[in-house]
Amino acid sequence: MKRQKNKNKSKFFKKIFIKICRLSGFEIIDQSNFHVPTQDKPLNKNLSIIGKKSIVLPLGETKISRKALSLTVIFRSCTNVNLATQNKKRLYEEDKSEYTFRALNSLIKSLNEAHSLFPSIKFDMTVVDHNSKDEDVNQIKKQLLKGNFNTSFISLNTDLFKDKIKLTNEKNNKISDNMISNMSSIYESIMVAKKSANDLIYLVEDDYLHQNDAITEMLYTYERISSQLNQDIILCPADYPYLYTKLDSTNIFLGSKKHWRKIDETLLTLLLSKNILIKHWDKFTSMCEFEHDPFEKPLHELYKTEQCFSPIPSLTLHFTNVNSIFGLSPNVDWEKIWKENGDFNS
Repeated sequence: MKRQKNKNKSKFFKKIFIKICRLSGFEIIDQSNFHVPTQDKPLNKNLSIIGKKSIVLPLGETKISRKALSLTVIFRSCTNVNLATQNKKRLYEEDKSEYTFRALNSLIKSLNEAHSLFPSIKFDMTVVDHNSKDEDVNQIKKQLLKGNFNTSFISLNTDLFKDKIKLTNEKNNKISDNMISNMSSIYESIMVAKKSANDLIYLVEDDYLHQNDAITEMLYTYERISSQLNQDIILCPADYPYLYTKLDSTNIFLGSKKHWRKIDETLLTLLLSKNILIKHWDKFTSMCEFEHDPFEKPLHELYKTEQCFSPIPSLTLHFTNVNSIFGLSPNVDWEKIWKENGDFNS
């Protein structure tokens, strides 16, 4: 009987101690059973709390000083053009609309998951579409209804930008009509972002397939790394194969479930703050007004002063030709994710 009383007494004091730690903001670990009593979670679950603290074992806790307040997503779509600068077929060799619908489906799923986890963050999404067929536009609008956040749709008017775009590129060649449309779409997207976003902005093209936890991982990581560095950062969700073709110095940071490495080159799918967009507005608009070589050269200049990171392994797949160095990110079962997002009509 005495032993039973001592055991009950021990449990009582343990519960009191856990409550005190929880109220004080401390976490404790019971390594005997791989458990965190203060959160009532096993150690292999996500222990971070958005806007408050990021926890990665065994490094412990990082206080969040740079909170994510809102996320404005701008999705650029065009279902009638395969690839703006090349004629090769994409992986799976489907019609362009199939990639748009699956990419949008995967993005909405990922946003819905993040929205359910982070009720304090405001989410909204705008589709900037250029010249998609009526039935494709209807499909896009139908899919937007599945978002648990505010959505809107803009039909791009390229005439608004014709006077701004130089018709010859850095190689002194005439630029294509597809490139003019592409640059106009980017221009419209950053103008929408500048006008409507309050904090974080995700600029995304319509041929990026997202894992379900892509947005969640990016938000956790944005808060963690920007708080560690005490500055706004940029995140590229794709682990592009071309980043493994040369010897570059880098730095590795921990996100929530991924490693993130510092990079100096990206394409045009990015998560950044409105502060960075405004601060470097001239660089962003220069991509919309003049075709550089490479096209993203202004971004590469930007990364000399602002820190950009990409995940290892990737959170997204860029659907280009299978042999493209900008496409198939390694070490992820993309076929499984492709099949999972074929349910865009359901």
